[in-house]
Amino acid sequence: MIKHYILNLNPTPKHEWDRYILSNPLRGKRPDIAKLIAEAVGADTGSYLVSVKIEVTVLEEAAVPAVKQLSLPFPEVNINLSRREAA
Repeated sequence: MIKHYILNLNPTPKHEWDRYILSNPLRGKRPDIAKLIAEAVGADTGSYLVSVKIEVTVLEEAAVPAVKQLSLPFPEVNINLSRREAA
């Protein structure tokens, strides 16, 4: 069984589980590896000792564009915070 996925690597993720993201290239969903193995084994109930061989071949690498920090000047805004008393 050959499946194709997109692997995103993020060395500085906000959450640890977002460091490596494997997703389906068509649907964008993360694969359920256990379900894929179960489909390969068949529909019979039981416990199975399985051997899983993962062979990785990089088909294409998409470069991540460098994020350019923009230095935008913000105009000064004067805000009058004084309150008026109700009559």
